[in-house]
Amino acid sequence: MSNILVNTIKDTGNNTLLSSDGSGSVTLGSGFPTNTPSFFAYLSSAQSIPSSTATKAQCNTENWDTDSAYDNSSNYRFTVPSGKDGKYVFNAGSSVAYLDDAEVLQLYLYKNGSSINAFPVREYSGAFDNQLTYSFSYTVSLIAGDYIEFYIRHNEGASQDAQPNFTYFSGYRLIGV
Repeated sequence: MSNILVNTIKDTGNNTLLSSDGSGSVTLGSGFPTNTPSFFAYLSSAQSIPSSTATKAQCNTENWDTDSAYDNSSNYRFTVPSGKDGKYVFNAGSSVAYLDDAEVLQLYLYKNGSSINAFPVREYSGAFDNQLTYSFSYTVSLIAGDYIEFYIRHNEGASQDAQPNFTYFSGYRLIGV
């Protein structure tokens, strides 16, 4: 004979975190912390990126957006909702073709309209017309109203396309920190 434990775990504010009905199932309660807000958006068609100009990636198709905090139609930015201050992890990537030896692909995050970091990639192969694909992850502290944008830059000499489906932007709030 086995013992069946029926239990509820609550936080200090008496919010249910976990509960079990004794059948082996565990249910997450409304007080259980989540990594929200979170979103994932990608570029659904090619976007022209001018040479030597940091250009905002227009990731226009969302896989999800838990708090409707990512604008996928005009500003292409994530804005921290009220009451959601904290540390956030952002991931972004892009693929740009026709880059030659010593030409650079750079990916940037902007916070409130200013670059906070740049992630450069340089092709050293000596080959011509390479398609470079690059991604990054970055953690930043944010408060309500702060916004984050993803930019792409290359120096190929002529406009090149950021490739659809390979160009994406996502983020989520960390819990427990």
